[in-house]
Parts: sequence; structure tokens; C-alpha cells
Amino acid sequence: MLDILTTDTIDPAWETLIGNGLNAFNDTVTGYADRHPLAILARDDDGTVPGGALGRSSLGLLFLDLFYLPASLRGGGIGRDILARFEAEGRHRGCRSAVLYTISFQAPEFYARHGWQRFGEIPCDPPGTSRVFMTKTL
Repeated sequence: MLDILTTDTIDPAWETLIGNGLNAFNDTVTGYADRHPLAILARDDDGTVPGGALGRSSLGLLFLDLFYLPASLRGGGIGRDILARFEAEGRHRGCRSAVLYTISFQAPEFYARHGWQRFGEIPCDPPGTSRVFMTKTL
């Protein structure tokens, strides 16, 4: 008999097993595998990374999963440069579009200023907050 486990701890081995299984299925169905991780990082002279953007490309789409800069680095164009490099690498990889989600109190206006468009919004907690889904044609 198969036991179904509920847990709030994710074992890296489970993540690898499930990810590899899903990737193998997708590769079989589509006939190709083009997924690649992507990191565009801000780095100090001493090699410290205070922030940057992380994501991936897959099936012709660029996913911006995480983007963070400390307050001391905001407003000076570093975020704009990181985003532009992220998008340029997506184009280089052959991605036609990019997708992300942000939270209403985070950066939807920042992305909109750089050509991203909202395609969905879902209310979440606390009340008055929402997840904002955005896309950009590359």
C-alpha cells in the first residue's frame, strides 16, 4: 500500500526526483529539452553578492523567479541593468516571452516601466494585497 505524506520540509532528494521526473516527461512530450538556470548578480569589489535576479529558461519562455536588491542599491539604475541583462540573455537563448509574478507591494510599477504587462492578479493576504502576474514579449 502507498502512504501519502504531508510535510512542510522538502528533502532535496525529493525535489530532484520530482523535478527530474517532470523534466523527463516534458522532454518526451515536446521532443527537446532547453531548460537552463539563469543568474544575473550584482557583485561588490570584494566578491560579495548583495542581490540580483534568478530564473530559468524553458520551452521558449524566460522565467524571472526571484529579484532582490537591498534598499541601498535601489534607484540608481542597477535594477534596470540587471533586468535588461536578464531579458537579453533570454533573447540570446531563443525565448520569445518572459513571465514573472510579483506582489502588489513589491515591484509591479518597476516592471511596468520596463515594458512588462499585467496578465493576472490574485488577491492574497494580508487583505488588500495581491500576486501580480506579468509578461513581456522578448
